[in-house]
Amino acid sequence: MRERQRVIELDQAVNFRDLGGYRGLGGRQVKWGKIYRSAALNELTLKDQIILRNLRITVDCDLRTRHEQTAYPDLLWPGARFVDIGLYAEGARFNQSHPFLRLFHHIPDFEDNYLAKIYQQVLLNDHSEAGIRRIFNELLRLPADQALVYHCAAGKDRTGIISILILLALGVDDKTIAQDYLLTDDLYDFSYKKQHPTNEALSQLIAQMNVTKGEGPAVLGVTETIRQGWGSFDKFFTSKLGFSKQDLEKFRAMYLEG
Repeated sequence: MRERQRVIELDQAVNFRDLGGYRGLGGRQVKWGKIYRSAALNELTLKDQIILRNLRITVDCDLRTRHEQTAYPDLLWPGARFVDIGLYAEGARFNQSHPFLRLFHHIPDFEDNYLAKIYQQVLLNDHSEAGIRRIFNELLRLPADQALVYHCAAGKDRTGIISILILLALGVDDKTIAQDYLLTDDLYDFSYKKQHPTNEALSQLIAQMNVTKGEGPAVLGVTETIRQGWGSFDKFFTSKLGFSKQDLEKFRAMYLEG
């Protein structure tokens, strides 16, 4: 069998990668070729579009603001359906009085981590919550022979938040989730050098990562808000997002092997 590639090489889109291959609930592997994450898709070449069509990607979820979408619209490939998510609420102020904002004083570096606070606020914002729910709804109704991609501008913050939530739903451990998040910076380095990383090169990068330093703690803005606010991802999925336990079981059956 041909080896699966985490990073999909495209001419005019960077940080396009497969979310599959990670170990999830019960040691089951996240399915390859079903869920993709990316940076902006507004400059795809014809060759790029053919690649995405051949990957059977039929749903393009754009997490960017309406302004970004208008200024730099996605170039859709044959068979793709565009979904406007707009994860950040445009012009909205964050809720500075929410009780969950006081949960993290005991966590080292959290108070000084700007990204962690932004990510936390996304979970506490009604507009963003609706976008998160929409992503999971799209994934729950995705046909077995098709795939989905979600993206923002750089494929880091908004895309990173959604990736954290999907991997949490599938039972992937915190360290692996943080490593996937941190890959973005390294992939931009590869892109700048006009190199395409092999799976072996990515494995070496991951082995060297310190997920407790730099931007690693930003992931806590999502994981710890969920655990300390709702107790577990399962409760967040049902009580906050409004899905049923059967929906979560279906989601895991759809995107975990075995």
